Amino acid sequence: MIRRFVSALSALVLAAGLTVAVASPASAAACSPAGSGVTVIVDFTGTGGSPSTQCASGDPASGLAALTGAGFTYGFPPSFPGFVCKINNQPTCTNPNGSAYWSYWHGTPGGSWTYSSSGAGSYNPAPGSVEGWSFGAGTAPTVGP
Repeated sequence: MIRRFVSALSALVLAAGLTVAVASPASAAACSPAGSGVTVIVDFTGTGGSPSTQCASGDPASGLAALTGAGFTYGFPPSFPGFVCKINNQPTCTNPNGSAYWSYWHGTPGGSWTYSSSGAGSYNPAPGSVEGWSFGAGTAPTVGP
């Protein structure tokens, strides 16, 4: 009887583990098929998390539209509108003159990162491109585009 219970419990745990792994948004991949949207990578490593890759389908009009289209939220500090100080409520908004901030990057699949020379509200990413965000001292995301 105990063996049956352990066997049934193991099967239940295994089934639950598979369900969780399949449903996890952190396991999302780049936009597929290629060109069907903008891949957005937010690297939460600097906030104690890990990178998350999501797809903003279609042709988002700006980097901020791609960020929200991929399911991320963002916030501006009241005194610096347009400066992204948190993504998915991470971290608590800091002074943009500080040493750590959300840096904004562009890339192509399989290529390298390029630091954005324009703000996410005014940049128009092309379908098939990759947008990156990384919290720290202006370092690129830890995963490549």
